[in-house]
Amino acid sequence: MTLDFLTAPIGADMARVDDVLRRGLASEVVLIRQIAEYIVGGGGKRLRPALLLLAAKACGDPGGHRHTLAAVVEMIHTATLLHDDVVDESSQRRGRATANAMFGNAASVLVGDFLYSRAFQMMVGTGRVRVLEILSDATNVIAEGEVMQLIHAGDATLDEDGYVDVIRRKTAKLFEAAARLGAVLGEPDRAREEAFARYGMHLGSAFQIMDDVLDYTGDAAAIGKNLGDDLAEGKMTLPLIRALAVAGEADRALVRHAIEGGGRLDDFAPVRAALERSGALAYARDRARGEARLAADALAGQPPGPDTGTLLQLATFSADRTY
Repeated sequence: MTLDFLTAPIGADMARVDDVLRRGLASEVVLIRQIAEYIVGGGGKRLRPALLLLAAKACGDPGGHRHTLAAVVEMIHTATLLHDDVVDESSQRRGRATANAMFGNAASVLVGDFLYSRAFQMMVGTGRVRVLEILSDATNVIAEGEVMQLIHAGDATLDEDGYVDVIRRKTAKLFEAAARLGAVLGEPDRAREEAFARYGMHLGSAFQIMDDVLDYTGDAAAIGKNLGDDLAEGKMTLPLIRALAVAGEADRALVRHAIEGGGRLDDFAPVRAALERSGALAYARDRARGEARLAADALAGQPPGPDTGTLLQLATFSADRTY
């Protein structure tokens, strides 16, 4: 399953978002332009801006702010990637060198800061206080999630509830904010806003859980990073947590050793085999599908229409994807 189904409903809108992004990256500082254009031009699914566009179209956008805010959401996401890659000491993303590998850690962190501040400049231009409330809250919660993930690196005691708390903050919060913003751009309706926010939260959770599964089962070329990166960084993800809960004693010891020992890459193949034997990967896939169903359920009371239908397709894609 691919994202080609997004081309017809929002292809033209996404082209306009790209134009807004390019203008937003303008700076007299050459290095800022180089790094920002490098990371934004590196591809990616652009799911968060797509989600905002679809939600805005489903709810109506009389002010015409959806392109600006879609670009803002992508800028915030890009800033988090720049900072994440520095923290994780990552060398590859989306099949090419990370910005920190190309330009250095200091430059990547500072340009991430530039993207955050430029995003807030742009959102102020909408003149909507509610927009500022949503995005300022989201960026704060995301930062908390990043710190929580850092605290739990190599922590084999993290349980499933703790993991869900981390991904709701770190990943799902920006999905939630994007969907909520789309609804806010329509006529005021708090119940609809909350419904779209729930959709985004569960959609983002499904995507993160599947990312965690694909770190063990995906194709490196398709997912754009080396398999086992999460393990190498000591990240406690759902497959590992589930294996520690249900696997046999030998497999639990193997997984715990890999986590607490920094996830050496020579441990990757045996750990992946242990996750398969314990059913942990299948369990995580089922959890992702459950989140996707909850996302679809959140839209059950919304008027039917082509954009709502595309959002339902996106929910299915989130848990069935291979990249």
